[in-house]
Amino acid sequence: MTPLTLQRLLSPLNIDALNDMQTAALEAARQKGDLVLLSDTGSGKTLAFLLPLLETMDEDVPTTQALVVVPSRELALQIEQVFRKMGTGLKVTCCYGGHKRETEENNLLEAPALIIGTPGRLGDHLRRGNIHPETIHTLVLDEFDKSLELGFQEEMIFLIDNLKSLHKRILTSATPGVDIPAFVGLHNPQTLDFLSGKPKESLALEVVQSPDNDKLETLFRLLCRIGGRSTVVFCNHRDSVERTSAFLKDKGLPNVFYHGALEQPEREVALAKFRNHSVNTLVTTDLASRGLDVPNIRYIIHYHLPATEEVFIHRNGRTARMDASGTAILLLGPDETLPPYIPGQPGTIDLPATETLPPPPQWTTLFIAAGKKDKVNKVDIVGFFTNKGQLKKDDIGLIEVKDFSAFVAIRKSTVNHVLHLIKDQKLKTQKVKIAIAR
Repeated sequence: MTPLTLQRLLSPLNIDALNDMQTAALEAARQKGDLVLLSDTGSGKTLAFLLPLLETMDEDVPTTQALVVVPSRELALQIEQVFRKMGTGLKVTCCYGGHKRETEENNLLEAPALIIGTPGRLGDHLRRGNIHPETIHTLVLDEFDKSLELGFQEEMIFLIDNLKSLHKRILTSATPGVDIPAFVGLHNPQTLDFLSGKPKESLALEVVQSPDNDKLETLFRLLCRIGGRSTVVFCNHRDSVERTSAFLKDKGLPNVFYHGALEQPEREVALAKFRNHSVNTLVTTDLASRGLDVPNIRYIIHYHLPATEEVFIHRNGRTARMDASGTAILLLGPDETLPPYIPGQPGTIDLPATETLPPPPQWTTLFIAAGKKDKVNKVDIVGFFTNKGQLKKDDIGLIEVKDFSAFVAIRKSTVNHVLHLIKDQKLKTQKVKIAIAR
């Protein structure tokens, strides 16, 4: 890969140069044998395996050449987004549960050069003959410590057994000391260990003491003190997530919740609102500890203590990513103590006696019932809202376009007027539903 080609790929990602880990991974992947890459969360591992893939892929070959297997749909979508932004000219598709399989089957009719997906859905497509494995020469297991857990093992064995033409395996993780099962078939593996083994200097650790075992009131006061900065609150159980979210809403603090029992459209709405700052607080299970790449998350709150050091690491990895800074806060009840893996002595936050609600978010998310498959893109949406909705460009925030839907953030003060203006208007010659996302 020439420096000019590399710069062309990095430019759309607003990256000037590779970091040391990415440079080492690119060089190591060029050698014979497989690669195990260990690096901290938020250090840029996605690019570290996508660039080696690109060096081995040929856009003139109309077959699937590489497969990336991930433990969650969110991580799959994140990797797909990075790949598309690079503008490689290669076809890519994403396969994961929670939405129509038929959509993916149509995407697979013309074989993508790269397929990214979760083990269960990829196995389903293989069994149905939708994926042709005989031409796949490179396999990436991203977050392999999670993908190789017992719950995924049967599907992983099936997947790897069907990949008879593999020349290269690349495994990545932010977790040290994970045993790699023999069925993965590593051959002459080289290990690159960029794990720091200590907290990032850009990550501050703090403790808040709750006077009560039920820590909801303390959490509310803490969020008021934080003052509306982008925050992820981690709970250990789905029912706790919903209870916590409902309590905060009752207290007047906007938030969204997120866990594995939600349907895919519900997940998409929640994450879209959090990304575009229609809400600044996300209450979630550890589902969001991997694959959730939201820029500028400032605070991680451990409402429930993480069960293991590994969980603690991955939760904290949602903030202080790349060159940004962040703070992780452990919320301790009267009978709780710091886990032994917490490094050093965290600072202590004293909460004020009275709380003041943070200013309400300035954005509202609108749902649009049309997306990529309807030939709708971001430029179309901006044009529609500036022309038909009479919005200034500064009144339009983050836009996300999915296959069959889209989300756009607009200034809250303009919502009623805009919805009135666009009520009977067409988006790209078609009348589509546009409403406040619920």
